[in-house]
Amino acid sequence: MKKLLLPFLALLSAHTATAQLTDTFADGNFTQNPAWTGDVASFQVNAALQLQTNGPATTGTELQLVTSCAATTGTTWEFWANLKLATSSGNFADVWLMADQPDLKASGTKGYFVRLGGTPDEVALFRKDATGSPVYVVNGQDATLSSTNNNLVRVRVTRSPANVWTLERDLAGGTIYVREGTATDATHQRSAYFGVYCTYSSTNNRAFYFDDFRVTDATAPLLVQAAAPAPRQLDLSFNEAVATAQSAASYRLSTGSPAVTAAVRDAQDPTVVHLTLAADLPLGSLTVEARNVADAFGNVAAGPLTVTFQNNGFAVPPGLNQLLITEIMADETPVVGLPASEFVEIHNPSATTVVDLGGVRLLKPGNTGNPAVFPVGAVLLPGEYAVVCGSTRTAQFAAFGKVFGLTNFPSLSNAADQLVLRGRDGRTLFEVSYADTWYRDNRKKDGGWTLEIRDTTNPCAGADNWRASEDASGGTPGRANSVRATNPDRTAPVLLRALALNPTTVRLYFGEKLDSAAAATVVLYTLTPAATVLRAAPLGPDFRLVDLTLAAPLTANQPLTATVQRALDCVGNASGPATSAPLALPVPVVAGDVVINEILFNPRTGGVDFVEIVNRSGKFLDVQGWQLGNQKPDNSVDAEPVSSGPVLLLPGGLLALTTRPDIVQQQYPTSSDAAHLLPLPALPTFPDDAGTVVLFDSQGRILDRFAYSDEQHLKLLDNVEGVSLERIRAAGPSEAGNFHSAAGSVGYATPGRPNSQQQPDVAGTGILTLEPEIFTPDDDGQQDFTSLAYRLDAPGYAGSVTIYDAQGRLARRLVRNETLPTQGTWQWDGLTDRGQKASVGYYILHIELFRPSGGQKQEYRKTVVVGARQ
Repeated sequence: MKKLLLPFLALLSAHTATAQLTDTFADGNFTQNPAWTGDVASFQVNAALQLQTNGPATTGTELQLVTSCAATTGTTWEFWANLKLATSSGNFADVWLMADQPDLKASGTKGYFVRLGGTPDEVALFRKDATGSPVYVVNGQDATLSSTNNNLVRVRVTRSPANVWTLERDLAGGTIYVREGTATDATHQRSAYFGVYCTYSSTNNRAFYFDDFRVTDATAPLLVQAAAPAPRQLDLSFNEAVATAQSAASYRLSTGSPAVTAAVRDAQDPTVVHLTLAADLPLGSLTVEARNVADAFGNVAAGPLTVTFQNNGFAVPPGLNQLLITEIMADETPVVGLPASEFVEIHNPSATTVVDLGGVRLLKPGNTGNPAVFPVGAVLLPGEYAVVCGSTRTAQFAAFGKVFGLTNFPSLSNAADQLVLRGRDGRTLFEVSYADTWYRDNRKKDGGWTLEIRDTTNPCAGADNWRASEDASGGTPGRANSVRATNPDRTAPVLLRALALNPTTVRLYFGEKLDSAAAATVVLYTLTPAATVLRAAPLGPDFRLVDLTLAAPLTANQPLTATVQRALDCVGNASGPATSAPLALPVPVVAGDVVINEILFNPRTGGVDFVEIVNRSGKFLDVQGWQLGNQKPDNSVDAEPVSSGPVLLLPGGLLALTTRPDIVQQQYPTSSDAAHLLPLPALPTFPDDAGTVVLFDSQGRILDRFAYSDEQHLKLLDNVEGVSLERIRAAGPSEAGNFHSAAGSVGYATPGRPNSQQQPDVAGTGILTLEPEIFTPDDDGQQDFTSLAYRLDAPGYAGSVTIYDAQGRLARRLVRNETLPTQGTWQWDGLTDRGQKASVGYYILHIELFRPSGGQKQEYRKTVVVGARQ
């Protein structure tokens, strides 16, 4: 191979000004000119003056060497290699053209590399991101390196200033290159190292040979971006590293003023130049020019290079959603990879505006202590992220970028909490009420992982816009979130309920945060029968509530309807023509008006108890001050308040009382109603086997009492965890005979919804209705299935439906021993148990109903025809 050395050196001498890296190992070592680091004891320069592996003869060994190299775009990489082995998934070499860190074995190393060998025996160009497996940039031809002991190749890779990659190779080791392919990829724009990585089986420890490494940058730098972080400073970003020495004379504004007085390359990022100006920048669109700027390798851009930017001013106090909380570490242990400390991340979503943080407060509403306050002079640049933590924890986060250590940083509850950012004028800037169900991952919610916002352009959203971090370290403090994704809010705000707090004040409850300014517009609200609204006051910090002040007092228990015209949520979605809710001025409750309607006392793993109450009177009632209790065997009662604030219970209305409505919704997604789930700070302890639940009014008088037991559950149920007991008849007594296990077909509980086992009256006979009796399962949208509706005379039935063809052969087991509500529907789509379409003809539906408690068994047969359209 060294016979190519002379022409190669001649080529080198002709372009030394632009060579970023050259090593032919002609000096017999790899420790200087340039210096390679890594597994130095496992490499050698052999007698042929080639770099050769010399590692341990152990299968699965990984070796690496790296040397400094910052070349990125407008660059050519060349090298020679010979793999004297049969390449495979465990025997290959990666030549890293760009790497952001010196450890090529680390999973988080980012950059680009050429793989020689691997399972496809190819020469291919890959990109490696911080997470995930490498991905192809150029997929080389398979079986290119197919020799068992002599895979010789010279490789050339070029990356144009437009980020177009070209991969070429010569299998004779010369310079007659064959193109493998081209592709555009601009993912990584920074590099610090060039290197080689080899992995092998035990017999191939000395089988990797490398030579003639050359990295050439022959293109001048390009000016990419300008930003003004301060009135008299401009930061210019180039597409590659520029020369250390910079001259103010190389830069000017196209307007000629203010003049540039100094130009300094950034100490950390060699692609950035900081310009100091003689006077403040004017507002508006500005153009900066650069002339005779050299890159780090001597290539000069004569220019002028120009870039235009918008100056919108500097360091302004943030308004609503102009400063965001984008990441929350509420439970820092066990440690995954981040410091063992609570923190939140804040973000300036603007692309142009510098945010003045001075005087901004971070707090938890209701806390009596002093809030955490950002110091005067603190700013957040456009698009910038910063970590906020306790004042004694700042050093732990220094490696993550900008950090604000605040005195009185609030303690974050693991399960659920509310955080608010308030401006120095007291206005709410941002609010989030998080819960550990937002993780959607039971492992991650146990600690060490952050919650991250998905779409920062949708700051008002709750659970749907937050997820557990997917970063291997447990979070992404100080940088863009790992779960970031487009997640717009296209849902209009809905008026959930309304309540008269007193004769002249009505409170409206909305399903999401409102535009507080728009929500204060009086003409949006009407009450019928006619009641004049004098004032509308949205309530912070989350602006889900609006209090209406009325001109005249309301009459007690008089039904009204509150209507809102075009309510706007905080991202501008309008509710449409109108959204409304019933209300009235509540009247006092008496025993028997409200009864216990459903109880879940033995929840599933990770679940919570709930007790549902129903208003069976014609009254509008306020549950404020009521209590829910568990009567113990000694007749003492463990009681907890139902609500410290006003909550209206409509005639016939339901409320499911629980500490975690979010968990109830998660475990009963299709049979719960969020509008009728009322969160309580605490519930009495209800034993899993038996107990007595008691409901009290605000005066401590008993409204209802129910003694429950797991013996009341349907005997056919193998497991009653997560199965509620439901009231059968609302007007009936609160005793065991009037309660039954919720039906399996609705998920075994109906929190906030009508009971699956409810029965309007005691009388009735079983009825089966089949419609249509002829159907055509051809997916044309017309009679594609048949429905078998049932109405049972009592709860507690189990049912089976088996379908036979006209010859008596089994076609489909549609239902097998399913616990049933008192009424429902089954559907047959015309498919057999094999998933095939049933043949045209007559079919018999054999229905079996069995009631274990009474031993009754009933059998029915229905005929149906599977047809076909002509």
